[in-house]
Amino acid sequence: MKTISGVVVGLLLVAALFLFYRFDPETQPLFPKCPFLLVTGYQCPGCGSQRALHSLLHADIVGALKQNAFMVVAIPYIFLGIYLQYLGGRRRNPELERIFYGRWSAIILLVVIFAYWVLRNLL
Repeated sequence: MKTISGVVVGLLLVAALFLFYRFDPETQPLFPKCPFLLVTGYQCPGCGSQRALHSLLHADIVGALKQNAFMVVAIPYIFLGIYLQYLGGRRRNPELERIFYGRWSAIILLVVIFAYWVLRNLL
């Protein structure tokens, strides 16, 4: 059952990446708009992530950074989490999990996200 779940998740991920590659979230109604932005007029930390992913899939790193720099910079952190959680990284490198996903890491990450949220709306 675990293998089937992994295959299904993998296929869904490939399908989602294809949609983001093929269709531009800026111009297509297929992709939802940020409700926080619509209500307040301010960008949340995730605003621009769909457009940034589209840009990255088209090898436009500068465009992706302009859309959502935090998401682009966070990609290695996300891949590290996937490695630790699903690819046996916890067993092979328990110290990595403690350093990057411990209590202090969570606090630091929340502070960085909040700072990005505030600064992107001020600048």
